[in-house]
Amino acid sequence: MLGRRKRDRLRSLDEAAAYARCHGERDDNVRIVKLPPRRLRYQAVLSSGEAIRRGFEDRLDTREPESAF
Repeated sequence: MLGRRKRDRLRSLDEAAAYARCHGERDDNVRIVKLPPRRLRYQAVLSSGEAIRRGFEDRLDTREPESAF
């Protein structure tokens, strides 16, 4: 096709290269820290929280309306 150039594929950058591209060279004040993986969320805990929320909504729905003075 006329007028179209072949696009170069972008290579992926690691964290150090991305930082250098955005902020310049790194000094001693900047460190890359590896964080531990997040702990797993258990479905039983999430579903019991949902049951507590539904029970609270039911209690709110069944209470008597407050009288306004």
